[in-house]
Amino acid sequence: MFHKVILVGNLGRDPEMRYTPSGQAVTNLSVATNRRYTDSSGEQHEETVWFRVSVWGRQAESSHQYLRKGRQVLVEGRLTADENGNPRIWTRQDGTSAASFEVNAQTVRFLGGRGDAVDGEAQGDVTAPGPQSEDEIPF
Repeated sequence: MFHKVILVGNLGRDPEMRYTPSGQAVTNLSVATNRRYTDSSGEQHEETVWFRVSVWGRQAESSHQYLRKGRQVLVEGRLTADENGNPRIWTRQDGTSAASFEVNAQTVRFLGGRGDAVDGEAQGDVTAPGPQSEDEIPF
């Protein structure tokens, strides 16, 4: 079986990079996707869905170096579900429940013009393998 998720959205915060105990880089991105639509009564709505994205290896290092909050990205990857195949459920600091969609990135493309890149770098497209197991995820 196979599934693939493609997201185009904006970063909600600067990327955060860590290293696994084996030394592999992993960068976490928070990506917001937006959808605008008009309902049957003519009222306009905007819907935002947030995704937590894990980027691995050389691609993680490039993402951490060149991406910043607000930058538009295209992410191709697979959904990471809980043991029942559902979004990850967690409890916020205030005690309320929340759910998040998590994506293990296979490709991250930096979108936008050169002016959007940090230090004037060009758009990037790097593909790297993901973790060998979920035990390597440092969060």
